Amino acid sequence: MPAGHPSKDAAQTRRGGPVPAVSGGRDDALDGEVPGRVPPRTARALWWGSAGLVLAVLGTSVLVAGTGDGRRPAVAAALVLAQALALRWQTRAPVAVLAAGAVTGLAVWALLPAVTLTGALLAAQITLCVLSATGPRRLSAWALAAMCLPAPLAFTAGGPTGLAVYLLTVVLAWTAGQWRRAQQARTRAETRRAVVEERARIAREVHDVVAHTLSVMVIQAGAADHVFTERPEQARQALRAIETSARSALGELRLLLRAFRPDEGEEEVGEPRRPVPSLARLDELADTVRATGMTVRLHREGTTEGLPAAVDLAAYRIVQEALTNTLRHAAGADEASVRVTVEEECVTVRVVDNGRAPSGGSGTAGSGRGLLGMNERARLVGGSLRAGPLPGGGFEVAARLPMERAS
Repeated sequence: MPAGHPSKDAAQTRRGGPVPAVSGGRDDALDGEVPGRVPPRTARALWWGSAGLVLAVLGTSVLVAGTGDGRRPAVAAALVLAQALALRWQTRAPVAVLAAGAVTGLAVWALLPAVTLTGALLAAQITLCVLSATGPRRLSAWALAAMCLPAPLAFTAGGPTGLAVYLLTVVLAWTAGQWRRAQQARTRAETRRAVVEERARIAREVHDVVAHTLSVMVIQAGAADHVFTERPEQARQALRAIETSARSALGELRLLLRAFRPDEGEEEVGEPRRPVPSLARLDELADTVRATGMTVRLHREGTTEGLPAAVDLAAYRIVQEALTNTLRHAAGADEASVRVTVEEECVTVRVVDNGRAPSGGSGTAGSGRGLLGMNERARLVGGSLRAGPLPGGGFEVAARLPMERAS
């Protein structure tokens, strides 16, 4: 079937043009300095743990220190119970709970001086840690300063040692909250980066499927229009090839989008899942390009069975994009050669066409969306790619994809 080729102006864009930047927006759910509301289950577990700690440590200290001391131990025990109950709201209103814990803690210490000030303010220190982890940093700094105000009382009761212990525990509580805060920020940053990388990967997949199929469809539509009157049977063959290419692209897009849908078990009625693109399907890929009138020669060395999935997919997509570039941008190209060599340590791919080199310079592997996508695919599996015009004419895409890192 005869096939037309794009103009020389289109060929210019293949080797030149600015390098597109892949960007990703920040999700609102991942933004902001404050990690956000603590999940109910986590808040409940935090309450049980902190309340149990206060009752076990401070409650025991009150019972031991208040033995035989009249009604004071009972009042102090009631205050300790009030501290444990107030911790129920430490994630919702940490400032109020911190103030209540500080007041009741100072009251416990005033009733039973044998209980250290550090132990009496245990609930307030726990709330300070929560506030430091979940609240604004400036607010937690003010809370730290407020918790340091009773330090003279600790010095009066316990001397330099009591002062040092009290200040150390308060600072450690605030520091533990800051450490947790930094850990959460790191997790959010990693999640955001993973989202951006996943968006870029999906964009490359969609580009590979759509760009290749549409290029074939455009060329075949042009060929059908060219021979519609004189050779209607040949025009019908081109239209059938367009239909087949469109169905194939829709199947691959459904497969791609289904992988990111929550309802993974949902299947189209009467439509089986298509196989994942791989080097084993190179003949199908070559046939779609041959249907445009271009000669495609395939050379394989080694077996493609058992390849790491990432390397297999990357190699297939590089060949697909290279042939798509030939169809779209190679001026006068009517032949392409694809060589895939599978060795023990790596897979090498080489695609060469016989198109005319455009005037005005040459490009690199980073020029244009397609070449950038091929370069990214090779890089993500630890490989390398070079692309550029050949001295005697034509364009070469060569990639080396190691299997050790992908495995």
